[in-house]
Amino acid sequence: MKKIIVQKFGGTSVADTEKIKNVAQTVIREKNNGNDVVVVVSAMGHTTDHLVKLANEINPNPSAREMDMLLSTGECVSIALLSMAIQATGHKAVSFNATQIGILTENVHSKARIVDIKTEKLKKNLEEGNIIVVAGFQGVTEDGEITTLGRGGSDTSAVALAAALNAERCDIYTDVEGVYTTDPRVVPNASRLDSISYEEMLELAHAGANVLHPRSVETAKQYAVPLRVRSSFKLDNMGTLILGVEKMEINRPVAGVAADLTQVRIVVREIPDTPGEAATLFSYLADENISVDMIIQSYARKEANTNDIAFTVSIDDLPKAQEVLEKVKVKLGAESVKFDDDIAKVSIIGAGMIDRPGIASTMFKTLADAGINIKMISTSEIKISCLIQKADAQKAVKALHEVFNLGCDEIAEVKGTLPDV
Repeated sequence: MKKIIVQKFGGTSVADTEKIKNVAQTVIREKNNGNDVVVVVSAMGHTTDHLVKLANEINPNPSAREMDMLLSTGECVSIALLSMAIQATGHKAVSFNATQIGILTENVHSKARIVDIKTEKLKKNLEEGNIIVVAGFQGVTEDGEITTLGRGGSDTSAVALAAALNAERCDIYTDVEGVYTTDPRVVPNASRLDSISYEEMLELAHAGANVLHPRSVETAKQYAVPLRVRSSFKLDNMGTLILGVEKMEINRPVAGVAADLTQVRIVVREIPDTPGEAATLFSYLADENISVDMIIQSYARKEANTNDIAFTVSIDDLPKAQEVLEKVKVKLGAESVKFDDDIAKVSIIGAGMIDRPGIASTMFKTLADAGINIKMISTSEIKISCLIQKADAQKAVKALHEVFNLGCDEIAEVKGTLPDV
């Protein structure tokens, strides 16, 4: 029985017809290796941005349902053109959108999660010798409503398909040669990692590394799908393999440094210090599908019997969060809600940090020596994150990358921008 390889190509890889022809050659190369191939593609180049612009020109506040209907068309163009490019070389190819296959999602627009994938049609077409090209980023509900998966949706589509088909691995093709110890545009001698664990990659993705979206890594970890991040330009370079931590040899405590400039700090002030207030606050946000990252609750003020709760959310969720928190402020009897978008979250990540003393103190001292003030701190077993001023983000990344000896002697080559996910 042939092995199945799932390949994913982002919008920059299929930005024009010449690039689509190049992708077709990459796909055929894998097919000629004796494998069955399923390809997942994003919309061409800046198609999604163009569609969003058109929508806003028609209606500044379009419904989420109609936006999903609109944005899902971008991938349909890509899959048809790529299938044509493959067929033009004499190979068999067929394209499918999510509805045709049955990529079933929950009934949520713009941020839907995949709940099931019907594989019968996929397997039948593979048995017939077809290369299958699938629209990423989109799904369909049980009652036929078109949905989209949100940012990183095509990565998630590819990993979910690999899991459903029990694929040998899932290759994510990008503009860079793999996963680096930090952004090569900020630190030119950043090292490319030959391998990294799901756990480390997940933390890096949450911390701001744009190579893979966290949901795709979560899915890969859950179903033990080997992931490989590879260059669209250097096909002989095998990039970075992402797999379970138990299969890795951990040689150093810190694997990478990341900065996230897309978060907003919110402080709800003077909340009555009584049981259930925090639960009420975060339940309101959860009901609106607003994810919260760092959280700090201050000590209660004895004289007033109140405290403050500070937390961070994605800047994309800020308008909705502002609306929700106005209601929550009244519900809780809080004094005020403050917003600060002049922040960055800088993080160090490494499976080798577990039970290794001194890592946190080294991080804090390094930031202090660089004159960088820390506003908030959060930790996990393999991550330490600090909230700092946005203007200090690059300086912090460079200092931490150096102090933990993550650099290499070579200068990383970056073609274009980091991959769109």
